[in-house]
Amino acid sequence: MTNRTDSAPRNVKTATSAGLDKEPSDVAEMFDKVAPRYDLLNDILALGQTRGWRKATVAAVGARPGERVLDLAAGTGTSSEPYADAGVDVVAGDISEGMLQVGRERRPDIEFVYADAMDLPFEDGSFDVVTISYGLRNVQDTSRALREMLRVLKPGGRLVVAEFSRPVNPLFRTVYLEYLMRALPSVARTITPNPDAYVYLAESIRVWPGQEELSRVIAQAGFEGVEYRNLSGGIVALHRAVKPGGPNGASGTTPGGAARAASSGTASSGAAGLGPEGLAPGTTEPTGEERLRRRAARAAY
Repeated sequence: MTNRTDSAPRNVKTATSAGLDKEPSDVAEMFDKVAPRYDLLNDILALGQTRGWRKATVAAVGARPGERVLDLAAGTGTSSEPYADAGVDVVAGDISEGMLQVGRERRPDIEFVYADAMDLPFEDGSFDVVTISYGLRNVQDTSRALREMLRVLKPGGRLVVAEFSRPVNPLFRTVYLEYLMRALPSVARTITPNPDAYVYLAESIRVWPGQEELSRVIAQAGFEGVEYRNLSGGIVALHRAVKPGGPNGASGTTPGGAARAASSGTASSGAAGLGPEGLAPGTTEPTGEERLRRRAARAAY
């Protein structure tokens, strides 16, 4: 991948675990093996934080009845359930047939589809929202996957990416990446006889780019209005963006109906380094009306 901030890691691929080259068939086979207990194990290993992260993602998506949502890397459909329960048309996509089968048995009311993020089986402009939770990191070509997501979105459609990231506190970041992530595989081995997914998880988190770097990759794929929000001090980051060409030439709308501000085409708008009105460096001073829209957008976010 070209968007890593660290040097290329050693390949940890074995007969039973996917390597960091992220060959889709290997990733799918690895997650097939842990599918029956995957959601429970995630809650245990994340100390219950996954539920809070999921709620924050659902709020960022802001889907309404009448909209169509594509939930990628949906696994067993846990991330898709809140949308279906709210009357939103949601399609759960994943490359693990094992995960999809568990999901179909659990929630027959949700449409589960085999969907490789790099080659989505959908027509152009099919969805109002595309979201992917903890799966973009597993894709072999991140930029290609983001371009596919852009393609299947309607003009003005929304992208929400929830992904493990980099803690913002330097001391905690060192502890988290160098110690906790190294300990995760050992902990996983005490809980599951198939710990390979968690060995891979720890390795992939350690080499994944940080918040600003991922913002740039999303913008380079053609999205506008890129912004992110840190969860749990940056352990997870929620990135949002919109496809250009929304109503009246705006780059989409927030769930509350306020227009999102574009990020001047190059810089992303993160939580840090912004002025009192959310301005990124080099952004022109907004009008009074634009200030109100931005305040409303931040409140909705």
